[in-house]
Amino acid sequence: MNPACGAWSLPRPCRVLVLLNPRGGKGKALQLFRSHVQPLLARADVSFTLMLTEHRNHARELVRVEELGRWDALVVMSGDGLMHEVVNGLMERPDWETAIHKPLCSLPAGSGNALAASLNHYAGYEQVTNEDLLTNCTLLLCRRLLAPMNLLSLQTASGLRLFSVLSLAWGFIADVDLESERFRRLGEMRFTLGTFLRLAALRVYKGTLAYLPVERVVSQGPAPAAVERQNQQGPTDAHLVPLQEPVPPHWTVVPEQDFVLVLALLHTHLSSEMFAAPMGQCPAGTMHLFYVRAGVSRAMLLRLFLAMEKGKHMDYDCPYLVYVPVVAFRLEPKDGKGVFAVDGELMISEAVQGQVHPDYIWMVSGCVEPQPSQKPQQGAPQREHL
Repeated sequence: MNPACGAWSLPRPCRVLVLLNPRGGKGKALQLFRSHVQPLLARADVSFTLMLTEHRNHARELVRVEELGRWDALVVMSGDGLMHEVVNGLMERPDWETAIHKPLCSLPAGSGNALAASLNHYAGYEQVTNEDLLTNCTLLLCRRLLAPMNLLSLQTASGLRLFSVLSLAWGFIADVDLESERFRRLGEMRFTLGTFLRLAALRVYKGTLAYLPVERVVSQGPAPAAVERQNQQGPTDAHLVPLQEPVPPHWTVVPEQDFVLVLALLHTHLSSEMFAAPMGQCPAGTMHLFYVRAGVSRAMLLRLFLAMEKGKHMDYDCPYLVYVPVVAFRLEPKDGKGVFAVDGELMISEAVQGQVHPDYIWMVSGCVEPQPSQKPQQGAPQREHL
């Protein structure tokens, strides 16, 4: 990481709004902010106002009406779920097109800290957890460097539209999220315990999966169905057709319909100790798609999850584990079993499809070389030479 490189950055001095969930993870977020974050911010000339969230979707409600011009960035201190709330709150504003370009910062203090772990990885830091990860991410905020990140737009059969900053999981991973909720006070250990419990009663999930692989993306204007939806708030999902219609012919339809898990992932980590995508950061407009077909043994699945800590699970060349980079997907559960987890937040099981929008949000990150598509849009931060 070259601190002298040209990069998009926050100003100095800097004013940030900190949204903190005091009940997240082990329930020590406020204590950690006072002991590990606040002293570093003071030395870096970053002033802050602290807001504590009081209930589910409170952060979503706050950013929906907040006067964003008061702040240079929104800092989210919790797990991945609170960042999910903030981004969806920004997208629900009347001025969503400019609001979504407000720089965001992830400070890990939840039981799932995948986004923070991914940003830590992109910055060139070693994989760490807990207070070490929090310190690294706070230092990134103090250095003020920004990078654009992909955003996943999702549509469900019930008409819901939402946005994901991290992942959509179905099957094994989502069930572990749900069933380990009662162990939240264990922090990230809840996922390890939940994995063993779910392995003991391994399920198969029936559904159909289709996707648009990167190499089949056609550079063209929106499809007619997409044009019809342009009056819907948010960016146009030009690669998607209505869920009641078949997927376009240039998509790939997976022939199998029995799965152990499906995972669409925008970043490298699934938690601070699960290096799920060792192939690296997704290029603009793409995401990682993994699925595990039914038939995999419990022993192999356990080996894969244990190896994932160091990103070595792909080395097994497991025939049941499939990976493909995609720009869009559709998943239709058939038997009603299982749930979806979007950024760790649970949703009912129903048909869902999504597409990636490239470089759509700005995140505090390490110093990266901007890609050709990475240029400031209206409301985006300005470039400085540090």
